[in-house]
Amino acid sequence: MSRLHGTKDFWIGALRVEGPAFRTAIAEADPTAPVPSCPDWTVTDLVHHLGSFYGWVAGLVTSGSTEQPAPPATSEGLPTGTAAIDWWQREFDRLIGVLDGLDAESPAWNWAPQPKRVGFWHRRVAHETALRRWDAQTAIVSVEPIEAKLAADGVTELLDTWLPAGRRLSTEPRHGVAQLVAVDADQEWFLRLRGEGVALLDTDTILDSDDPHARLHATGTASDLLLALWGRIGFDVIDVTGDTTLLTALRTG
Repeated sequence: MSRLHGTKDFWIGALRVEGPAFRTAIAEADPTAPVPSCPDWTVTDLVHHLGSFYGWVAGLVTSGSTEQPAPPATSEGLPTGTAAIDWWQREFDRLIGVLDGLDAESPAWNWAPQPKRVGFWHRRVAHETALRRWDAQTAIVSVEPIEAKLAADGVTELLDTWLPAGRRLSTEPRHGVAQLVAVDADQEWFLRLRGEGVALLDTDTILDSDDPHARLHATGTASDLLLALWGRIGFDVIDVTGDTTLLTALRTG
């Protein structure tokens, strides 16, 4: 079972940066404008998604239960226009207060092969907010990269949480070792793909080997790697050599 490598303070700190940046973007955008990185979504849809997610998480982390909760409510009846921004702000403020006040080791359900603890949601909410901030900025054509350390942890989350939980976009079986390198975060990852499965390998063990047998090497900034693996940007922004089908197989959404 994988364990978290970050800290509550790190993820709460990221939230305190990414949340206000998201609000700035949605306040500048036309509420009915399309979000280029999220086909069929408007800015209002994006606001409703993130605010509803915050409310759902606040409920489950304060329940004290590790049982799966009901799914988030639909956006029907939620406010629109400037009222939607104010509603989102209230949901954000409430959630950040809740998460800041909870011990990361407190029990809480999650859908991944991770300990059923609140710390999962400290991390998940930070990354969801950062990604949605980037999405919102595409609507105003003024995107900024995700901070390197946060983006590197986002890549790790994708590899140790999303993919082992079966959330790969591609169902094509792939075989081989892939190496990802974040040049601005001094971090690298090795993945072994076996059919439909994928495993994050221990870097120290791999580096001690004379031949890691990596069939794919992908190098870029941590933000570009993260955004490419989430399908937000193309793989042409990173340096890729080897079997590119392995990289495609690592995408989630």
